[in-house]
Parts: sequence; structure tokens; C-alpha cells
Amino acid sequence: MADQQQDGQAVRGAAGGDEALGYEQARDALLEVVRQLETGGTSLEESLALWERGERLAKVCQRWLDGARARLDAALAAEESADG
Repeated sequence: MADQQQDGQAVRGAAGGDEALGYEQARDALLEVVRQLETGGTSLEESLALWERGERLAKVCQRWLDGARARLDAALAAEESADG
């Protein structure tokens, strides 16, 4: 039971720093959240906290991917205008 309480505290404590993670860090943390949810054995409250953290991590990953797409699109547009 003490382990579950510590896990729940770790989930809640990590929430504030998720926004500062790089893509690979956020992806790895999201994979760990999914693993914990699939394994089970957590209380409803802990499962909800994990789910919420997973949602935040997924948004961080999506922002990184959107930024990468925008950079690629800009580079391609610049190349086309230079060729044009």
C-alpha cells in the first residue's frame, strides 16, 4: 500500500515538469504510464492521475511533432522558392 501511495505521489509530482520535456523524454514517460496502466494494481485515484499525466505527455509529444512538421514545411517552401 505504501508503494502505491508513493507511485501516486510521483505521478502528481511529475505533472508540473512534463511541459519542459523533450520529445524522447515525453515519449518514454508516456510509454511508462501506459505500462503502469496496463499492469494494473493501482487504485482508481492513481489510475486517473496516470491517465491525466498520459494525456499531458501525449500533448507534449504532439507539440514536438507539430513543430517538426512546421520546420520541414518551411524548409521545403524555402527550397521551392529558391528553385523557382
